[in-house]
Amino acid sequence: MQDLFVALALALVVEGLLYAAFPVFMKKMIASVLLSPDAQIRVIGITTATIGLIILFWLRQG
Repeated sequence: MQDLFVALALALVVEGLLYAAFPVFMKKMIASVLLSPDAQIRVIGITTATIGLIILFWLRQG
């Protein structure tokens, strides 16, 4: 359970750094997401989650 909270904290750190370093770019990305079709966002989300699970599985095996 502690690993889950560490992973969530790390995700917040990375996202925070992106917003701090590139605020204009992040605004453009948010606008782009708002204009994207729901199906495209869903596919990107599922693909990203799958890649994350594969990486997690790979790291836990080693």
